[in-house]
Amino acid sequence: MRYFDPHIHMMSRTTDDYENMAAAGILGVVEPAFWTGQPRTQAGSFIDYFDGLIGWERFRASQFGVHHYCTIGLNPKEANDVALAEAVMKIMPRYLEKDAVVAVGEIGFDDITDNEERFFAEQLELAKEHELPVMIHTSHRDKLRSTERSLALVKECGIDESLVIMDHLNEQTLPLVLETGCWRAHSIYPDTKMSEARMVALLQQYGTEKMMVNSAADWGRSDPLKVPKTGEAMRVAGFSEDDIDLVLFRNPIEFYAQSGRISMDEVTAMKVDQRTVWEENSVLRGQTPRVEG
Repeated sequence: MRYFDPHIHMMSRTTDDYENMAAAGILGVVEPAFWTGQPRTQAGSFIDYFDGLIGWERFRASQFGVHHYCTIGLNPKEANDVALAEAVMKIMPRYLEKDAVVAVGEIGFDDITDNEERFFAEQLELAKEHELPVMIHTSHRDKLRSTERSLALVKECGIDESLVIMDHLNEQTLPLVLETGCWRAHSIYPDTKMSEARMVALLQQYGTEKMMVNSAADWGRSDPLKVPKTGEAMRVAGFSEDDIDLVLFRNPIEFYAQSGRISMDEVTAMKVDQRTVWEENSVLRGQTPRVEG
């Protein structure tokens, strides 16, 4: 089977993860811009982070057979530092023009404050200006209210709902999104958020249209193989190979292809050449380079 993880924070993962993901059939990933584990204090740290997403991390993934794309955004956890957020908003437009960037995100709510809403709305406008899709993070606390407010803000902004993906959904919030034209994403975790079994139950109840699954793996306890593991759970539950391919491969690529910067043909073609370098840096530490003809 072929898989695509549409939300995973690979900067927090190791080379072993890339190798294991490729071996499990993951051909590509989208890495949303997020926080770095502690609050950043200056705009320059965002510049370095964004440069890493479109540069070294994209290269590192390619060296192990995985296509890497990203989204660029000011995450809601850092939107309450108004001076810093305003500075980041001035930086973002130049990154939204980069080939590796397939959406604005992840944006949304954390504590559902006025400042979070302000920068959420401003980034929706940026997405419209740059004709890009949007990845919206639904908060881990008070999830129902954050989802309701997020959907209301999408309507107020006037962005085409088919360009919006609502992420971190669950049994409580998915029905709200099903009433809209937005895409529906679910994060599968070892102990929290959604499990493979719960995801399968949602697919059985609501179908596969515009449905996506991701690992959202980051610095905490998470699993970068949750997409193929969900595929196996779907198979055991009686879903067809085509259903699995649709939800876990074709749907996310179709969504992000609206950016004009990713395609099915591109994701299914990859040849590894570990002799190559990025700004004179290699992923190798004395190993024999892997070179595919």
